[in-house]
Amino acid sequence: MIEQAEKIMAEIRIGTSGYDYLDWKDSFYPSGIDRTEFLSHYSRNFTTVELNFSYYRMPSARQLAGIKERAGSLLDFSIKAHESLTHKIDHASWKDSARAFRAALAPLLEADRLSAVLLQFPFSFHYQPENRRYLDRLLAEMQGLPLVAEFRGADWLNNRVFDALRERGVGYCSVDAPQLKGLPPSLDVVTSSLAYIRFHGRNEKNWWGSDAAARFDYLYKEDELKGWIARIKSMAQSTRKVRIYFNNHSRGQAPANAILLKRLLSEEGVPGLF
Repeated sequence: MIEQAEKIMAEIRIGTSGYDYLDWKDSFYPSGIDRTEFLSHYSRNFTTVELNFSYYRMPSARQLAGIKERAGSLLDFSIKAHESLTHKIDHASWKDSARAFRAALAPLLEADRLSAVLLQFPFSFHYQPENRRYLDRLLAEMQGLPLVAEFRGADWLNNRVFDALRERGVGYCSVDAPQLKGLPPSLDVVTSSLAYIRFHGRNEKNWWGSDAAARFDYLYKEDELKGWIARIKSMAQSTRKVRIYFNNHSRGQAPANAILLKRLLSEEGVPGLF
């Protein structure tokens, strides 16, 4: 056990996708806490966070500088790309969006607190020539940033894509999600110096519904997370950083599962800045 742990060199951090959820009160956040104190409380429990508000509205440098200051000195950040770059692509203006997004990241980059920029593409973004050309142009425009690509369609999962990500130093996002037709299977693929894992829950019944909260309403059982321990160890042996985020955010399930996974890895003797 100790011998195996000593081989693991990657810096492992575990957190949640987003932190500003009112329904986390009484489960993760104390009932009397003010919303302005959410991030400071979060940073006392976790060492990384995946910012996802940036998908819905373009972030600004001033905004991210404020978040960095409120988070204290230990928390690092991943950030989800704005929807204009992944979901609502206007081929006449996406480059302007990419430049605005890059500019906003300056406070995190300058402080060396940015772990990843997540490019999460929808199920409707199929493996077609036009989309492949767009992805190639987007990665070139965002070159120099710690990029990670998440595909919600299984048609992107092939060696040609994985090799292209490796050539560009772009990470592949491994996902835990329902095993439904058309969704990507859960693969332990590492294509850059950063291994990236997102836990979406396994809510098969509500996955295709329009209610996003219902889609991610799932609490992982201990045995389900234990099934990931050997996989995380293996990924950590082939890269420099591992970032793991729970997106099953309803009613504080994400922080509960993140804390559970931290405990399971610690019990296995896996080192990390959990």
